[in-house]
Amino acid sequence: MLLLRHRRTDAQEGRGKTVSAPPVVQVATAVVKRGDIGTFVNALGVVTPLNTVSVKSRVDGQLVKVSYEEGQMVRAGDPLVEIDPAPFQAALDQASGQLARDRAMLENAHIDLDRYKEAFAKNAIPKQQLDTQVAMVRQFEGTVKLDQGQVDNASVQLAYCHILAPISGRVGLRLVDAGNIVHASDVNPLLVITQLQPITVIFNVAEDYLPQIQVQLRGGKVLSVDAFDRAQTKKLATGTLKTLDNQIDTTTGTVKLKALFTNEDESLFPNQFVNARLLVDTKHDAALVPNMAIQRNAESAFVYVLKPDQTVAVQTITVGTTDGTVSAVEGVAPGTTVAADNFNRLIDGAKVGVRSQTNETNSATSPEPRQRRKSQQ
Repeated sequence: MLLLRHRRTDAQEGRGKTVSAPPVVQVATAVVKRGDIGTFVNALGVVTPLNTVSVKSRVDGQLVKVSYEEGQMVRAGDPLVEIDPAPFQAALDQASGQLARDRAMLENAHIDLDRYKEAFAKNAIPKQQLDTQVAMVRQFEGTVKLDQGQVDNASVQLAYCHILAPISGRVGLRLVDAGNIVHASDVNPLLVITQLQPITVIFNVAEDYLPQIQVQLRGGKVLSVDAFDRAQTKKLATGTLKTLDNQIDTTTGTVKLKALFTNEDESLFPNQFVNARLLVDTKHDAALVPNMAIQRNAESAFVYVLKPDQTVAVQTITVGTTDGTVSAVEGVAPGTTVAADNFNRLIDGAKVGVRSQTNETNSATSPEPRQRRKSQQ
């Protein structure tokens, strides 16, 4: 009897209480947008100059003049260093004098030959004497050619004393000072010139991407390549894919690619490590969803779709290409509003209130907006 009275009391108290509604979850939202998104291949690359020249002396002598400043930008043909030309000028003068003397002797031999021909025509001299004079003329002709070669060689040696820039680029640190004796056999160069404009970046990509890249190249498409810093937060330069290697590295399963950059602002420096991002293809009119709105469980990916009655519904999606903060998805239409945070408090059918709206789907194929957002944070 006491137990029955206690149950009745509990039931009466229960009828007197009001069941409270579940709390409203405040969420930020994002709108699924339609746009273009790129398919990128990311790789670590090294900045490599198109041309690097180690300038060496081609003659032996004393270095008498240095005409460049360390780190100076030079153009092809600019004077760099000068080796004492006096010994080579003397050798040229000597060879020129020898040539002049032998030419005079050749002219005299020709005069004698003409006289011998007239005498032989009158039977005044034997045939052997005429033949000897003909041979003498040919001998002097050979001597003149030899002298001319010596003059040319001396002129070349003299020209080697004035070393000019073979390419346009930046001069490195000075390796030899004026006053030192340099030799053509020296191992170390006098200076090194590196071409900076244009410049290339060499990077490796997995062989799995090779067929897709080759299809684009065979179609005549120009593939864009972006170079980022180590942290992948700042874009240093934009160039184009120039070529790819002719074989795959069997030890790593990768193939080398070379991209060309104009490098007008000299943002890329030789032997600098950069993150290369190759744009292989662009998907147009895709449904773009911020990555922060995409949730995953053991079975699939999904988003919380905001319904007109201020509740959310779980919508299963298929995630395709991802670029930075956004992804192309299937299963949700552009213009749909989805929840962007507070997922630990959301369930299917939960009541929500909109706190703010994010705008993460802008410019899917360009990293600059994401960089600006990061800096603003």
